[in-house]
Amino acid sequence: MRKRLWLAAMTGAAMMTANAGAQSAASGVPLIERAKLFGNPTRTAGQLSPDGKWLGFIAPRDGVLNVWIAPVDKPDQARPLTAEKTRPIRTYFWSPDSRQILFVNDKGGDENFLLYGVDLTSGQQKALTPFEKTRVQIIGVSNTIKDRILVGVNNRDPRWHDVHELNLATGALTPVFQNDGYAGFVVDDQLKIRIAEKSRPDSGIDYYRVVANKVEPTPFTKVDYEDASSTAPIGFTQDGKTLYWTDARGRDTRALLAQDMATGKFTTIGSDDRADVGNGLTNPKTGQVEAYSVYFHRNEYVPVGDAVKADLAFLKSQNKGEFFVGSRTDADDKWLVTFDPVTAPASTWLYDRKAKALSELYTPRPQLVGAPLLAMESIDIPTRDGLSMVSYLTKPKGATGPVPMVLLVHGGPWARDGYGFNGYHQWLANRGYAVLSVNYRSSTGFGKKFVQAGDRQWGRKMHDDLLDAVDWAVKRGVTAKDKVAIMGGSYGGYATLAGLTMTPDAFACGVDIVGPSNLFTLLKTIPPYWEAGKQQMYRRMGDPGTPEGQALLKERSPLTYADAIKKPLLIGQGANDPRVNVAESDQIVAAMKAKNIPVTYVVFPDEGHGFARPVNNIAFNAVAENFLSKCLGGRAEPVGDALKASTAQVKAGQVDGATPGTATPTGN
Repeated sequence: MRKRLWLAAMTGAAMMTANAGAQSAASGVPLIERAKLFGNPTRTAGQLSPDGKWLGFIAPRDGVLNVWIAPVDKPDQARPLTAEKTRPIRTYFWSPDSRQILFVNDKGGDENFLLYGVDLTSGQQKALTPFEKTRVQIIGVSNTIKDRILVGVNNRDPRWHDVHELNLATGALTPVFQNDGYAGFVVDDQLKIRIAEKSRPDSGIDYYRVVANKVEPTPFTKVDYEDASSTAPIGFTQDGKTLYWTDARGRDTRALLAQDMATGKFTTIGSDDRADVGNGLTNPKTGQVEAYSVYFHRNEYVPVGDAVKADLAFLKSQNKGEFFVGSRTDADDKWLVTFDPVTAPASTWLYDRKAKALSELYTPRPQLVGAPLLAMESIDIPTRDGLSMVSYLTKPKGATGPVPMVLLVHGGPWARDGYGFNGYHQWLANRGYAVLSVNYRSSTGFGKKFVQAGDRQWGRKMHDDLLDAVDWAVKRGVTAKDKVAIMGGSYGGYATLAGLTMTPDAFACGVDIVGPSNLFTLLKTIPPYWEAGKQQMYRRMGDPGTPEGQALLKERSPLTYADAIKKPLLIGQGANDPRVNVAESDQIVAAMKAKNIPVTYVVFPDEGHGFARPVNNIAFNAVAENFLSKCLGGRAEPVGDALKASTAQVKAGQVDGATPGTATPTGN
């Protein structure tokens, strides 16, 4: 009976109206191929070598993202430096002496990241942390000590990272500090551990001085829970005399402070009542802050003094879009700058400070040049209890009235959506949908009160915020109440499941990507190296170790209400996800199948928390856009061979393009 009702809901007048709205909004607009939005970029993640001679970047090699280098004055003479065959490299950095590229990678999305080094001259690659089930941390890198760095590895105790000195020439690891309970460390330019951070049972944080690798018995600073998510030391000046903090003590939004280590005195460098201050730009020679960032609706650089004031004014005057300063050479004569115009693909440029000149290095997605990309609108949406949510809206070209909408919910939840080119916004708007991304309560960047307004509000006020955003869009004629899908990853996946279970009539359908369905089992299966932040998560969500916490977690878990689902649901999951275990998706799919409730479930055996391999991401998005087309009536590029090129396994439901051996339907 339930299946018949669901199928009936997909037909009739409501479906015809949705089809008409989405199709008319996109009529005459060329369809942007999925591969152009979600396939490998041609070049990305550029970084200048400290000596200014080289440009490093990530680009495909035999279809897999690897690290390449080129002379900075001859970017066309690039050569690959790494040769990963399956798992794309997403994070790398230069050694201080500019002789090596250092990168991290995991296996199949398990997030056990190991550190590797590749010599520029010989091409020889070394595993610098050659351990099993170990996750590396970069603890300290110096601007003056070129042959060594400090790293943390948790091979002795999976909960804590012991600090080691890594000799970059030989690969030798020398123990420096055995960690038996510290969440993190702050190191000076001499690679000396100066501060150790320790979490308290009440979810606050204590900071201890470290002298000769010995932690002093009494903390020199205590940070209470209310400030812990916004207050932290971020680094020393090169002479070790000044310590910079991002600090929310005594205020709502986070400010940038400088502490004199001899006197303990704090000086405010920058603050903004609208939003938190970011880390800013520091001089590579002195370590002094020369500008800081404030990200309210958009990112803004605020100069400190005159050191980079003229540079920032020059870059802004180019009118090439939002700009972001990346790496700076040791001599500080060259910067790497990325411009994002939103309605055209971003581009990365070399900025010569002395000549005040820009030269273009690359565009990550040149295939999007001339594509019908759309503008993004930043807006403020009120909540029912008086908060204001910075949000971002993209409308399909030609939309003159209500069109179907996708509410795209960010993960975290302690993260934020931002302004700029967004592949998902462009993709969905190109298919005929309005796309709305909302910084609901718990989102970071807007002050500590906004974050804490979401404490223990999963599935309640946090979800109310999303419903309020939909109501806002309906009242302003962006969409119609019965034409809204909800979609997201991680917490966004949870929000999707909450939407379809706790408010089963609020959305037309949902797309959940690696979202937790059972908050109790979610917290029981978090990785051991999250030990330091565990109490803070319990305080924000509910403590699985107490009867009260268990009751709260059950009440806020979508799994508890799985039998209420009556709208179409698509779930995507990585089998190796260490954050949201595959059991989270398995549980709710099993509950739905037990009640004969239709669900489509796609699992990728070589992925973790999200889909890093483009063939897998493209495959899932192929399924998703055809799923949304049936639900909301928008356009869709046919699935074609997308699933055959991936490792997708269809565990439930029927998916176009699924064939035995690559994607086998096994359910409804």
